[in-house]
Amino acid sequence: MKIVAICGTGIGSSGILRVNAERVLRKLRIDAVVVAADVASIAEAAADAQVILTSPEFVDVIGRTSAEIIVIQNYFDTAELTDKLEAALG
Repeated sequence: MKIVAICGTGIGSSGILRVNAERVLRKLRIDAVVVAADVASIAEAAADAQVILTSPEFVDVIGRTSAEIIVIQNYFDTAELTDKLEAALG
């Protein structure tokens, strides 16, 4: 499974989200590759992704995708990430 974490530049926020998502996925025992990307390269980065993690302000710029979009309000809140990833991935 591939999960893409996106932010405006693909460096800071998406990197934090990637690291926290990896921690949560390990805890949930879900095997996935998590990559960080910027909104400009989302079409390429998410072409084979099953899930996109992002903040509310980037949802509209993602465009058409077959990936499930999960909106994260607080990138540091692992409880929020856990709840949303568990709900999406079972």
